[in-house]
Amino acid sequence: MTIQDLRDQDLILFECISGSKAYGLDVPGSDTDIRGVFMLPREQFYGMHYTPQVSDDTNDLVFYELGRFMELLSKNNPNILELLATPEDKVLHKHPVMDRIDPSLFLSKKCKDTFGGYAFTQVRKARGLKKKIVNPVEKRKKSILEFCYILYGQGSMQLPKWLKKYHIRQEDCGLVNIPHCRDVYALFHDPSGTLAYRGIQRKDNATKVLLSSVPKVEAPRAHLFFNEDGYVQYCRDYREYWEWVENRNEHRYQNNVAHGKDYDSKNMMHTFRLLDMAIEILREGAIRVHRPNREELLTIRHGAWAYEELLEKAQAKMDVLETAYRESTLPAEPDMDRIEALLVQLRKQLYQ
Repeated sequence: MTIQDLRDQDLILFECISGSKAYGLDVPGSDTDIRGVFMLPREQFYGMHYTPQVSDDTNDLVFYELGRFMELLSKNNPNILELLATPEDKVLHKHPVMDRIDPSLFLSKKCKDTFGGYAFTQVRKARGLKKKIVNPVEKRKKSILEFCYILYGQGSMQLPKWLKKYHIRQEDCGLVNIPHCRDVYALFHDPSGTLAYRGIQRKDNATKVLLSSVPKVEAPRAHLFFNEDGYVQYCRDYREYWEWVENRNEHRYQNNVAHGKDYDSKNMMHTFRLLDMAIEILREGAIRVHRPNREELLTIRHGAWAYEELLEKAQAKMDVLETAYRESTLPAEPDMDRIEALLVQLRKQLYQ
């Protein structure tokens, strides 16, 4: 099932422009996100091949099967709830059956956790980007040798430096575990190669040091500590950083760098939008998609605030959200019996 199939078979019940252009927060270069609802062909719905969602390769176009749509609405999913209040000028197509889906049937106190939780996610993303911008990871990947240290005098010396100082090849070394000393090894050296030591690492991408069989009569040349925990964390940071570099939106990244605040300003803007929307739902029982404070939100997107200032403002909003939650007259959860009854009626009407 593809989006073209939905169009060709006239299965689309609702289609709209969503995202920044619906919020009124778009800027030159903003993508056009399309969201919508569809019904399955009768044979597929009654059969074994249920399709809950259809999207294109970029996820700029996403359509939800009617039942899946209602399920997400009942969970107070922010991206789905806002479709019910899409500004009229952003609605591209609407089947009459969609008028029967009243937002008030779904709004509940759950929005505190869904909208607020999503906002927390945006803050984490902004922090993650800040960390990546401020702490870039060198393209050359370090080996485990650089996380090994030789106990030396009253301190330690990094293994590569020690090997160079004493003109020793790591391939001529053998390591043996020392009981009760985690990550500490006795290091033996055999420049002749007659004892067939395995070396400290065999491949550049090794994740563990090698152990060798060493005759008990041999005396260790030194003792080595392998910071395995540090190496595991480094590998994780390296992978995450370069996957981010490969997949990042370069235009958006350069905008974030240009404003000089070292955080993802778009994510932070949406943090405040989500918190504002959650407060409005709890206080007024209303979903406002087009944001009345466009200029204020765009100052965040353009990097006009220091990161620490935004965190303080976000925390203040979260405190307001907590108060709105306690005082709200909305139900704790939507009435699932009424939602299911409505879904049954809608499907009967569509498949009649």
